[in-house]
Amino acid sequence: MPLINRHLIDPNDLTLEELQQIIELGLKMYNQPKAYSEICKGKILGTLFYEPSTRTRLSFESAMLKMGGTVLGFSDANTSSAKKGESIADTIRVLDDYADILVMRHPREGAPLLASQFSTVPVINGGDGGHQHPTQTLTDLITIQNYRGSISNLKVAFCGDLLFGRTVHSLLKTLSRFENISFVLVSPSELKIPCHLKEEIQQEYNVEIIETTSLEEHLPEIDILYMTRIQKERFFNEEDYVKLKDCYILNQAKLKHAKDNLLILHPLPRVNEISYDVDDDPRAKYFEQAKLGVYVRMALMAMLLGVA
Repeated sequence: MPLINRHLIDPNDLTLEELQQIIELGLKMYNQPKAYSEICKGKILGTLFYEPSTRTRLSFESAMLKMGGTVLGFSDANTSSAKKGESIADTIRVLDDYADILVMRHPREGAPLLASQFSTVPVINGGDGGHQHPTQTLTDLITIQNYRGSISNLKVAFCGDLLFGRTVHSLLKTLSRFENISFVLVSPSELKIPCHLKEEIQQEYNVEIIETTSLEEHLPEIDILYMTRIQKERFFNEEDYVKLKDCYILNQAKLKHAKDNLLILHPLPRVNEISYDVDDDPRAKYFEQAKLGVYVRMALMAMLLGVA
């Protein structure tokens, strides 16, 4: 059990073999949930959410409950001692005596890494600022594996906010490690991928990257389309957000030129970047993606706890 008692802060904390093991176990749990319904009996998940979350927090809670465990924690920093000025280090020193495993979301980049340095139990990064979101990456990977059969030989387009999008940053870095992956990065010039991340990916993995402002131009050639919302909470002023918020809207008309086996993903929540007329398209898998996220988090926690 190579993952027992480890932390997960960055997707690169996991080897490709370990990623595949988590995905395979997650798919087994998805197909045979009753077989894993008691494996975490007596285990407690601590949730430390300093930033609003629906899917990540509730999917972790659902994952632990589906394995027979229990959950404690907070979903708003204002209801915790953080409001009184308690440090992350002190919070962790207390919480890791109360729980067997912790998941943290924080608006400050590096906060989960700091937490892991003071914790005696596994810490999972549930998203830190615009930096990383490793369990969303696992969710994306298990969805690709389930519907494409393989995470290789793919042209993947990311569309929307590529500057602040931690889900994009995590998945870009991780997919680059797989065989024969290329990227089309679609964004307004103000929201392009950070230069340092693009250079890191190209230098380390030598992947092909096309940067463009036109989604329609490349839609016929891509295998996976990863749509993202323009994140209002990352902007310093309302004017900049309003200018960019409607720059990409995927609708059924645009999909007429896409491949029949295109996979449309979205980390959710959606605002208006995917029209509701796309929801019934068999290529749209973003709600299935959210469902699979529960099972891959089950697999991750089970392996970190050494119960599977």
